[in-house]
Amino acid sequence: MSLTIHSDEHFMKEALKQARMAAEEGEIPIGAVVVANKQIIARAYNQTERLNDPTAHAEMLALTAATNYLGTKYLVDCSLYVTLEPCGMCAGALYWSQIGKLIYAARDEKRGFNFINPKLIHPKTEVVQGPYSTEAGQLVTDFFKKLRNT
Repeated sequence: MSLTIHSDEHFMKEALKQARMAAEEGEIPIGAVVVANKQIIARAYNQTERLNDPTAHAEMLALTAATNYLGTKYLVDCSLYVTLEPCGMCAGALYWSQIGKLIYAARDEKRGFNFINPKLIHPKTEVVQGPYSTEAGQLVTDFFKKLRNT
């Protein structure tokens, strides 16, 4: 399959690269990228273990990097691509950033915002379950399977 440079598939592949980097470092394999004007302006992956910080989720780190890059706290013209459906904390941060579009790959049936409260996302934010849900979900499943077996 050939990917066009500015497609959801292309940007989610970049988020998956971040998720794999997290896995290599022993972090839960979740990656995120923020896109503005068809360009990636922020990349991040989970770093809760490295930073000893329960808030250092991929989405939180990506939002911080994007707002710093743009010099604004609002991301209305941006899209966040993330490999796993955001948790309640990250959904709250997305709400306050007023992110224009959220594209997530795999659903999180236990901790995802849709399970907790779908209204955690800003009403103007477009939400899409995007490509590579199987691959992104498998990264998380394999990570926890390996963790239980060690």
